[in-house]
Amino acid sequence: MKRGLQPIHLAILAFGFGFLYVPIALVVLYSFNASRLVTVWGGFSTRWYESLFTNEAILSAAMISLRIALASAALATLLGTCAAFALVRFGRFRGRTIFAGAIYAPMVMPEVIIGLALLLLFVGLGIDRGFWTIVIGHATIGMCFVAIVVQSRLVSFDRSLEEAAMDLGASPIETFRRITLPLIAPAMAAGFLLAFTISLDDFVIASFTSGPGSTTLPMRVYSQMRLGVTPEINAISTLLIGTVGLALVVFAALNRLRAPQG
Repeated sequence: MKRGLQPIHLAILAFGFGFLYVPIALVVLYSFNASRLVTVWGGFSTRWYESLFTNEAILSAAMISLRIALASAALATLLGTCAAFALVRFGRFRGRTIFAGAIYAPMVMPEVIIGLALLLLFVGLGIDRGFWTIVIGHATIGMCFVAIVVQSRLVSFDRSLEEAAMDLGASPIETFRRITLPLIAPAMAAGFLLAFTISLDDFVIASFTSGPGSTTLPMRVYSQMRLGVTPEINAISTLLIGTVGLALVVFAALNRLRAPQG
């Protein structure tokens, strides 16, 4: 017989959720604070959102971060998917252990070391740092996560579906396009979103690989916080929280629509 949650379990659960989400709720609440002091409530106001949308520096940094995140996530998805196929479909080839270690290493290596290594690489090659160097740096990290997500899908993939398609006359390319790709597409999409989130959130690697005119939103927020936290930072944080929340709702709705067909 199953028993319900005990009071101690409810208390622990409430403490855990409170520890995680109360600070986020306070950020959202104080983004509507009329006072310039973020720790003093001065009444409800949307003045900081109006100020935010007239702040060219933050808006420019947000657009740069969005473009970098989209480009790096796309590159990471392509490279990570190819790496996953190499690990799953190519068997025990020579150098497989080194290849797998090179893919997984950035996940456990401190970002400071990766950022410094990329900086030395770009300086050694004489490459000017800017938009594309940040994209390469973020794709290096995102590729690892995409490879793991897609690899887990390929391990459980039913190869008999591909064999049946080729027995019916489909070419390898057509089999991949009509059978393999649609079945691994959810894993690729999950890897893309994960790489996109990592890129949008990154500060350390972007600090090492950025150049003039390529200041990302985390770098801009950090530079403003050194002068003191303003409600504008709360406003931009609230917008990011709302964007993530909306994406989760859309993703859940799409999964619910696909469930009857699954």
